[in-house]
Amino acid sequence: MLNALYNEKILNFAAHIGQTERLAAPDATVTHHSPLCGSRITVDLTLAPDGRVAAYGQQVRACALGQAAASILGQHIVGQDAATLRQLVGVMRSMLKENGAPPGPDFAGGAFCDLEVLVPVREHKARHNAVLLPFEAAVKAIDQIEAARKPV
Repeated sequence: MLNALYNEKILNFAAHIGQTERLAAPDATVTHHSPLCGSRITVDLTLAPDGRVAAYGQQVRACALGQAAASILGQHIVGQDAATLRQLVGVMRSMLKENGAPPGPDFAGGAFCDLEVLVPVREHKARHNAVLLPFEAAVKAIDQIEAARKPV
């Protein structure tokens, strides 16, 4: 069971996390953690005026599963719009908690197809939060930016 969970693909993504440099002047910084497993991620995000991610940085302190999720997100987040990232959180939550399909080739031009590697996490509810952390943190940062930009 653990071999399927910590397979070579997951470990490879975990070993090659991108976007690990913090941004000097992000529009928002969010630290999100899972009390259950102790995983923590801090994301810096800059949102362009058109609602697309212009820059992203992350500091990840998580298990290999959380690291793999952060790695895949970090590879593809720049250029994605806020609506797509909000939808991605729902797709990932559904994949893990409701046996939903992983993001496929029709979602965001196939940018997040590699998240299929995390399907075995379904069977390990205690690990769901670690996988969801990077996605939830990114959306929380977007929410903060959008709230700050709303006219008063």
